[in-house]
Amino acid sequence: MSSDHHTPTKDPPDCPSSSSINHKQLLPSQPQPQQPPSRYESQKRRDWNTFIQYLKSQNPPLMMSQFDYTHVLSFLGYLDQFGKTKVHHQACVFFGQPDPPGPCTCPLKQAWGSLDALIGRLRAAYEEHGGGSPDTNPFANGSIRVHLREVRESQAKARGIPYRKKKRRKIRNDGVVARKDVANSSTHNQSST
Repeated sequence: MSSDHHTPTKDPPDCPSSSSINHKQLLPSQPQPQQPPSRYESQKRRDWNTFIQYLKSQNPPLMMSQFDYTHVLSFLGYLDQFGKTKVHHQACVFFGQPDPPGPCTCPLKQAWGSLDALIGRLRAAYEEHGGGSPDTNPFANGSIRVHLREVRESQAKARGIPYRKKKRRKIRNDGVVARKDVANSSTHNQSST
């Protein structure tokens, strides 16, 4: 009884068959495709490009080597027009109310937390783009920190939502990260207006 059925032979373990060879192994070493940038890196790049565009839109246009902390402060003011956080004026009947019962004409501004994160990313981007030492970084200037503190305090008063500073994360002996609020955490998760 003859059989036309062909039984494949096994290759010896030290000699893989041509069908099992990874073709990338045959080519000279090529650089591996780069991982896409992290969300933080992507946002940092977008923020930096936005800031550079802002400098170029000034009259006269500014170069990276020409700006200082005053331009950073004016950039933060410029960004308020794109804000989504209602900040009540002191004369507003809803000043200090976390959940106002009706609409008002008070402006929308950038939230303090967004500005704080933005400055952190721009500070890092400035140093990455050859801006110089951290001591001369306009984004790390004391006036920027004072401005951010004033924005935080004024928004907390205007919106009636006190700012609660969180303690830094501490790593316990078992490797678990623990974080505690300074204030009562049950009131911390209120919805924002």
